[in-house]
Amino acid sequence: MTPAPRLPLFAGLPMAIGAGLAIPVQGRINGALGVRLDDGIAAAVVSFSIGLVLMTAVSLALPTGRAGLARILPALRERRFPPVYVLAGGIGAFFVFAQSFTVGILGVALFTVATVTGQTVSGLLVDRLGIGPAGKKAVTGIRVIGCVLTIAAVAWAVSPRFGPGRGPDDGGPAGLFLPLLLPVLAGFLMSFQQAMNGTATVHYGTPIAATLVNFIAGTAVLWTAWLIKLAVAGPGNGLPGEWWYYLGGPMGCVFIALGALLVRSLGVLITGLGMIAGQLLGSLGLDLLFPAPGSVVALATVLGTLLTLGAIVLATLPWPRGAFRR
Repeated sequence: MTPAPRLPLFAGLPMAIGAGLAIPVQGRINGALGVRLDDGIAAAVVSFSIGLVLMTAVSLALPTGRAGLARILPALRERRFPPVYVLAGGIGAFFVFAQSFTVGILGVALFTVATVTGQTVSGLLVDRLGIGPAGKKAVTGIRVIGCVLTIAAVAWAVSPRFGPGRGPDDGGPAGLFLPLLLPVLAGFLMSFQQAMNGTATVHYGTPIAATLVNFIAGTAVLWTAWLIKLAVAGPGNGLPGEWWYYLGGPMGCVFIALGALLVRSLGVLITGLGMIAGQLLGSLGLDLLFPAPGSVVALATVLGTLLTLGAIVLATLPWPRGAFRR
């Protein structure tokens, strides 16, 4: 099996930003479905289940998908990568859990800052350890500065959403510790998920197979959680008839597949930063074109988004040693 050629930065980074654009749209759809069903876990089950059906159909319909399916079991039997990598989809399920349980406590703004902080820090760590298919990448001063600027820019961009009626309603710092810990941990694990999926993609020969395995694991976790919730609290409302409520799953397929494809070329950190930029741009576009109740678009939102893009450019530019001396 000949590995696919690596994408250059000028091609891969826009793809990462494009993948990130799907995240706020997916979140808006799944959030609306959760309200309609009166059950956030059920909405996640619907989204993951549709994604699983779609990826199964794609895997069986395309020759590349069928070839990838044929490589899954041999890769696992021969331990070409740690078998625990097949459970990467459980990280996505954990992210949904964190979102369901803490957004109502923290608010969207604080949840976003917490997840971006965790993802940015772990992106540096995963690249340094060489867990992803791109191998080890040094923790340079420029990359650290880019990460710090990204976190600060995201905090600035979402800062208009803080304030009376928009921020967390808690019992003080102690009451915020656990709700904050969950999204930070979920964001921290996202970089590992991308690295695991990217490594599996190399051995399967296609991101289609890695995405399918990801949806199998995530769907199994979410169905288990929902069945427990069903036994304890009973069912929510019935499924809606509007077609757009069911687009969250296909968008998740695009996001996961592109992430698995890009980490080999860009590394985990740059892929994550690109997706964060896309997430902010998508959120800004949604708030401008299709504002939801409580949406805020202020000057800080626009400038913070632009600063995020600048921080990513800073982190991705090649800064060879001695460049300034030359």
